[in-house]
Amino acid sequence: MFVMTIDQRGSTGAQDLVPDLLARIAALQLSGTGKPVFERTVGDEVQGVVPDASAVVEVALHALRVGRWYVGIGVGTVSLAPGASPREGTGTAFVAARKAVELAKAAGQQVPLSVVPGIMAKTGGSGPAGEGSQACANAEAVLRLLGRLVQDRTEAQWRVVDALRRLGPARHGSQKQVALDLGISEQSVSRTVLRSGWQEEWAARPAAAMLLGIADSQISGPLQDDRNAGDPNEGDR
Repeated sequence: MFVMTIDQRGSTGAQDLVPDLLARIAALQLSGTGKPVFERTVGDEVQGVVPDASAVVEVALHALRVGRWYVGIGVGTVSLAPGASPREGTGTAFVAARKAVELAKAAGQQVPLSVVPGIMAKTGGSGPAGEGSQACANAEAVLRLLGRLVQDRTEAQWRVVDALRRLGPARHGSQKQVALDLGISEQSVSRTVLRSGWQEEWAARPAAAMLLGIADSQISGPLQDDRNAGDPNEGDR
C-alpha cells in the first residue's frame, strides 16, 4: 500500500493552496482499484492513502506540475478502516511517507520528491527487504526524471500536452486534431510534442508504476511488522 504526504513549499505568509490541490486531485481520472483518500492533515499538508501504483504516479506528477509542493511517497503496511480518515491510519507506510516528505524538502535543486520503504527490519541484503528498498530507489529515480520533464514545460507546451491527453496518448491522428482545436499548425504541435517530452513521459510512466508495485509486493508482505511503527504524525505535534 502507498501513503503520500504532500507539503506546500514556501508556505509561510503565502496563499493556502491545500483546497486547490485537493480539488485537483479529486478531479483526476485515476486508474486502478480503490479510490484514494486525500485530506488536509495539519497546516498546509495533504496526506492520502493510495492503493494503486499508477494512481501514485498520476498524483505525484500532478503535484510536481503545480510546482509548489514537496512530494513524499511511503511504501509499506497500512491499517485503516473503510471510510476512515487517513489521520486515523497506522502502519509503516505512514511513517515512511513522513520521512519521504522530509527528504524531499532536503533535495536542494533536485526534483522535490522522495520514495521511502516502510521497513522496520533490515533494509539491505538480497532478501525481500533489500529488494524493496532498491525498488523504491529505482522508482524515485524514474519519478524524478519524469518530474523534471513536467516541471520544465512552458504554458504553451502544456496547452498542447493537455489537449493530447484529453484525446488519449495513443490515438491515431491526435496531433492533427489538436492543431485544429488550438488553431495552430501540425508542425507546431509536432515540435511541441518533441520539446515537451510528452511521448517519453507516457512511455516511462508504466515503468515508475511497475517499480512502485515491485516495492509494495516486497515491503508489504508477511516479513513486515508495523506494531512498533509509532505515530506517523508525531513530528507534527
